[in-house]
Amino acid sequence: MNPPILESDLSDPRRKTLNPALKFALELGPGLVFFFTTIRGEWLAQKFPILTHLGEPLLIATAFFMVATALSLAVSWLVMRSLPIMPLVSGIIVFGFGALALWLQDKTFAYMKPTIINSLFGLTLLGGLAFGRSLLGYVFDSAFSLDAEGWRKLTFRWGLFFLFLAALNEVMWRNFSEETWLYFKVWGTIPITLVFTFSQMPLILRHSLEEKPAEEEKAGK
Repeated sequence: MNPPILESDLSDPRRKTLNPALKFALELGPGLVFFFTTIRGEWLAQKFPILTHLGEPLLIATAFFMVATALSLAVSWLVMRSLPIMPLVSGIIVFGFGALALWLQDKTFAYMKPTIINSLFGLTLLGGLAFGRSLLGYVFDSAFSLDAEGWRKLTFRWGLFFLFLAALNEVMWRNFSEETWLYFKVWGTIPITLVFTFSQMPLILRHSLEEKPAEEEKAGK
């Protein structure tokens, strides 16, 4: 039987997991492309005048971000033969809001993209819990192996954290300059996320499932 197009359920024996380092690079890469393209947007426009048709540096960066996101999903497909659900949802929003920003030449859509993505993720995680599904397992299953209660608690905390990031993005782009928002989006959001992630380690350690040694597994057969 062929593997599903979308990332399969955690209990599906056909489910493949991505190397954690590669997974991190694929998720972080498009954001870094957006950041560096924005700060070098004027230089790129001078070197490649055709890019001026896209608009100012932030809009040029938006186009590059869309391409980088598409490449990230393509690599995931080539490696796993399936598409990770949360990056796919994020990609759909990136393409939709990016296309609107370029078509209307309105940077507001670029500013609000993190708000929409984080709000959607937060509400999806919390909504999944309401239906008894700990959806965060689809994101971190290659890094952690937790019991059901651990996944529920971690999913709830990440759901609230995503909503916090959405609110924080709204505060930043509505009250500060474009440059401040951009630097905070990369060099502020990432450290905050890392601090939050490491703060969850006590919970993860309490609910981790230890793998049985090979000799013990053989003895049990």
